[in-house]
Amino acid sequence: MEVLLFDARPGDARVSVSKLPSTLGRAVSFAHRRYVVSFVGFAGILATWGVMLGFSLSTKLGIVTLAPWVALIGFDAGVSVGLVGAVLAAVLWMTAANAEDANLSTAQIVVRTVSLVVLGVGTAVAGRRLRASEEAHRGVAALQSSLIDSTLDGICLTDADGNILIANRTMGRLVRELGLPAEGTVLERLLAIADGITEPERYRERMRAIADEPKAASTDEFEVAETGRVFRGFTAPVPPASGVRSGRIWTLREVTADRELDRMRDAFVATVSHELRTPLTSISGFLELMQDEEESLGAPGRKYLAVIRRSTTRLHALVEDLLLVAQIEARRIELELAPVDVVAVATQAVESVRAAATEKGVTVDVVADHPPAILADGHRLGQVLDNLVSNAVKFTREGGAVTVTVEADGGGVRLTVADTGIGIPLDEQGEVFSRFFRASTATRQAIPGTGLGLAISRALVEQHGGSIALHSREGQGTSVTVTLPAPSGA
Repeated sequence: MEVLLFDARPGDARVSVSKLPSTLGRAVSFAHRRYVVSFVGFAGILATWGVMLGFSLSTKLGIVTLAPWVALIGFDAGVSVGLVGAVLAAVLWMTAANAEDANLSTAQIVVRTVSLVVLGVGTAVAGRRLRASEEAHRGVAALQSSLIDSTLDGICLTDADGNILIANRTMGRLVRELGLPAEGTVLERLLAIADGITEPERYRERMRAIADEPKAASTDEFEVAETGRVFRGFTAPVPPASGVRSGRIWTLREVTADRELDRMRDAFVATVSHELRTPLTSISGFLELMQDEEESLGAPGRKYLAVIRRSTTRLHALVEDLLLVAQIEARRIELELAPVDVVAVATQAVESVRAAATEKGVTVDVVADHPPAILADGHRLGQVLDNLVSNAVKFTREGGAVTVTVEADGGGVRLTVADTGIGIPLDEQGEVFSRFFRASTATRQAIPGTGLGLAISRALVEQHGGSIALHSREGQGTSVTVTLPAPSGA
């Protein structure tokens, strides 16, 4: 017979199956059968009665010595059998007492018999309720176990020291496939496979960061070098609950298919961008040639030509954005660093949209407090500001305002582009820096765009060692803040 036992070694993820000796196994099986306790109780009544009868001890021992056996019978077998046990105990006690010629009054007999009956029935009711509660808890535990075992994520819970307390079936499978050791804390097991990860040093650094910040949540991805499989891990502290110390929850999910899809999408974007660039170059060249004959086309022809020119400009900007996204994903962006006057870059970005803002009835201003020059790539920084300012104008209604503020931030610079536009719903703000994401406020009003501007801006700002943040209230406006650091050694 096989019995599931928890392995006594600390840190083991799940239960292990051990073969018990056949004799012990049969004993355990027999002890768990229903009514075994009742049989023991009846045997105890008979044995106690035998002692009373054989040694004439019924008066000294009294009926109270039979009470525990009645309680066991009632608790285990229920009301009817508990009542039988109580009556049997009373009859046997009276038989032993009569054998000793004990002088028992009717009141003594009635009171003691009723007490045994109450004890047998009471413990029977308590036993039934306890078994019902145990069955309910067992059912809930089984459902919870089935639930976590059916998830795609591997899930485990550890104590504060990192020793695994419980894990689901998926985690056990992933642990075996990754070749993690069977012993040790979670971090020790994860660090043991560092050499098999594509970026071992970054992986070790992240594991150490988790160890150094036990109260922080963390999400990371890593790729197995040999198989190319990609996994996303998450961990967060678990506050102490009733009877349970604080610990951590760990989840692990394979995202190989997602990353492969991302690579395919990036390859598609890069291919399409390159393929569109060639015909766009031809179209732009022919548009330049037609400028010399534009006056001879007449009013309708000039109108059509202007539409073609605007559409070509928009398509060219889209292709450049797609190519830039592909370069960012491939980590092929190289910055040409030089001292940059951020106020001048901001002013140039504002002037490039002023005509469109004036036509729309939106005021655009630059406010500066003479911030220091910073070490940056002026062209890339200009792309960031162009994206932010053009977005602000695009999403601001007639009569609104866009303000670009440039101020010193220690030895660095803080840029803020604020508008009084349509804003972004709160529940969507976590996705605004994702590629191709567009807020519902923009799609409802059919405002054109690709959803690449903020994603590109964040990538370029972070490559400069800076940060970017967005704050918005739907219907009231949006503020995007870019912080750029001071030059090294400044």
